[in-house]
Amino acid sequence: MRHVIRPALIAGVLLSPLLVSQPALSNAVHDGNWTVLVITEKGKCDRGYRYEIKVVDGHVHYAGTAAVDLDGTVTPAGVVNVSIRAGDQGADGTGRLSDTSGAGTWRGRGSSGACIGRWEAERR
Repeated sequence: MRHVIRPALIAGVLLSPLLVSQPALSNAVHDGNWTVLVITEKGKCDRGYRYEIKVVDGHVHYAGTAAVDLDGTVTPAGVVNVSIRAGDQGADGTGRLSDTSGAGTWRGRGSSGACIGRWEAERR
């Protein structure tokens, strides 16, 4: 059975190569619900998915139901760093959010190897 990075796994990407623990950030400008389109540009990962993400006090949360570990932050300036893991598969993403939209890149590794791509976000 062929395994690829699952849609929920890439979600985090959605939105730093090394994610460090940070205290809660006051970030009302970016708090709220976002939809994120994740697009694979290289590698054997699924081509693209749309995910629901929630930002609360500068922390990024996956708003779906898949069993994944998502950890991420958005600074008051809009800089996004996200890491997502599911078993031995994972991805890291970086980018920037404005008041209503955002974009960035991601890198991940699934059972079929490495993948890279981009993401686009829109406030809901």
